[in-house]
Amino acid sequence: MDSDIRELYQQVILDHHRHPRNFGELDSPDGRAEGFNPLCGDRVNVELKFDAEGRMEHVAFTGQGCAICTASASLMTECLTGKTRAEGEALVEDFRDLVTGTRDAEPGDAEERLGKLAIFAGVREFPVRVKCATLPWHTFHAALASESGRVSTE
Repeated sequence: MDSDIRELYQQVILDHHRHPRNFGELDSPDGRAEGFNPLCGDRVNVELKFDAEGRMEHVAFTGQGCAICTASASLMTECLTGKTRAEGEALVEDFRDLVTGTRDAEPGDAEERLGKLAIFAGVREFPVRVKCATLPWHTFHAALASESGRVSTE
């Protein structure tokens, strides 16, 4: 990762960690799940609410986590708001593939598919942090599927 991208990555992560978007609980959510990373102690709760057309009207989170986990949750809520269930599921898969390096994509391709989320491509350079970045996404997926119980990274 070159120094300009690394600096941008750090700025975005710190901004969303210090000023998380969509942080809080929803009234009468349509889906809710709790996630936990026993390795580092990150905890995140994700709630979502659909509008009459089946789009995610609100996606919110609460919890405590490291800067990467909080920033990932914050950016996730911004990117998922307004999406359909199918679009949300596709975004979960694309994000997971991006941070794990599973899918070899050109940088422009990742930016096109994921927009602001492409900044997390740098996480793959720190394998222990991948679970921090993906915890909110696994938790969102469980909320979307109305799975009960706690989602864990282990």
